[in-house]
Amino acid sequence: MHKKLLSLLLLVSPFITFAQEQGIDEKIDQAFGNATGWFVNFIFYQIPFPGGIQIYWVLFPLIIGATYFTFYFNLINFRGFWTSINIVRGKYDDLEDRVDHKVEMAKLEFTDEEDNPDTIRIEGHEGEVSHFQALTAALSATVGLGNIAGVAIAVSIGGAGATFWMIVAGFLGMASKFVECTLGVKYRDIEADGTVYGGPMYYLTKGLKAKGFEGLGKVLAAIFAVFVIGGSFGGGNMFQVNQAFQLVENITGGEASFLHGKGWLFGLIMAIFVGIVIIGGIKKIAKVTDKIVPFMVVIYVAASLFVIFANYNMIGDAFMQIFNGAFSPEGVAGGAVGVLVQGFRRAAFSNEAGVGSASIAHSAVKTKFPASEGLVALLEPFIDTVVVCTMTALVLIITGNVTAENASLNDAQAILLTSGAFESAISWFPYVLTIAVVLFAFSTMISWSYYGFQGWAYLFGRTKKMEYAYKLLFCVFVIIGAAASLGSVIGFSDAMIFAMMVPNMIGLILLAPKVKGELKKYMTAIKASKAN
Repeated sequence: MHKKLLSLLLLVSPFITFAQEQGIDEKIDQAFGNATGWFVNFIFYQIPFPGGIQIYWVLFPLIIGATYFTFYFNLINFRGFWTSINIVRGKYDDLEDRVDHKVEMAKLEFTDEEDNPDTIRIEGHEGEVSHFQALTAALSATVGLGNIAGVAIAVSIGGAGATFWMIVAGFLGMASKFVECTLGVKYRDIEADGTVYGGPMYYLTKGLKAKGFEGLGKVLAAIFAVFVIGGSFGGGNMFQVNQAFQLVENITGGEASFLHGKGWLFGLIMAIFVGIVIIGGIKKIAKVTDKIVPFMVVIYVAASLFVIFANYNMIGDAFMQIFNGAFSPEGVAGGAVGVLVQGFRRAAFSNEAGVGSASIAHSAVKTKFPASEGLVALLEPFIDTVVVCTMTALVLIITGNVTAENASLNDAQAILLTSGAFESAISWFPYVLTIAVVLFAFSTMISWSYYGFQGWAYLFGRTKKMEYAYKLLFCVFVIIGAAASLGSVIGFSDAMIFAMMVPNMIGLILLAPKVKGELKKYMTAIKASKAN
């Protein structure tokens, strides 16, 4: 299979190069933009408010929904935080009816490459990956360019006060993520060979059918599946590799770089690595992400802390700027529009809470308690937005890179702005950041390939033929994304990612009582285990 993939990619790359030289990609992009502009304009329509502030309408269902879930589940985003950490640590593994983990490890011989200590402890249970692996697989799709470029644009538009609203949005998003990922596990399908199929497509069909809305559920699920496929090709693929290539080209000399004009070559290399991983399915993806994501997050946060404490005398002033600017018109615009839209739109949502995509990764977890994975999932917006995005914002504020002149930057320029902020304290960090961006882009692509495939399998069937057709097509789009200038295609894909929120949020609101029942069941099990 790997040979077939390589052959196809090598066959396609010269045609992409020819198209690029002839400007065909620009003509395709223009025609595509003319055909799909109405949809993009609708999804990204901005409602005008007094004071010249304009807010995208899609923010309202996301924020209102997250606020509703926060109170409906009695502040689960705060009350469930330590429980979530304990689940990831394995404190409640005994609820999964396993025996002593150390004894198991001593007796077992790992002959299957998929059977590693992270997952073997619950091998007999339905699912494919551990809680930690499901968390990192979902995080790999969210931690990336939005945390680096999106935040730079956001604080440039709204000032330091945007950081406050970003943190608020992160905490609220934790509740939405809890709901959708609990439902993802509760209503998943598991094949005879153990392969898991889950996500909004399944809880919309099965969950709404149980409530007497079978027709509505099928329509919403099909719409979501179409959107997630489109999102996987654009925002989860082409945009990622395109931005990674621009940064690599810039750091290696710009127009003088040996890579200048060779985006297809960079894309081909990335496509080969992506193909090798995604052909192995969610287990292979999880084995890669559970190593890349923690490592890169730790490196990035450590570098941020170094810059912050190297300028310790400015920390107090930075927080004063954040709180003083939080309630100014500029701050509100920067937080709501700048972070939640500029950042989220450009990087497939900074935390994707309410969009439904993460529930696809989390549905593959090995557990018999759906709420356990919902609790694990609420850590995502905290890590992604409250921690990583806030670190970026603080570095930019402290180093004096929050200026109105930077509000018009595109993503590639915004990454360089963030890179320059780090460079002011760590001279060699731009090279590390370039590697981080490439790895973040890579991990985002492999996770989004899984999301898109799940939508593809829902619409076209679960045969091996359909699976390989999607994965080969995904790899071809990696090359196209790096080589071509397809702004309208990527813009349309971003709109589809936002549009995923519409069918998903309808399902979340209607099925919230089911989630409450699952949460009660799991918390009762935890209390019973403590009593024993």
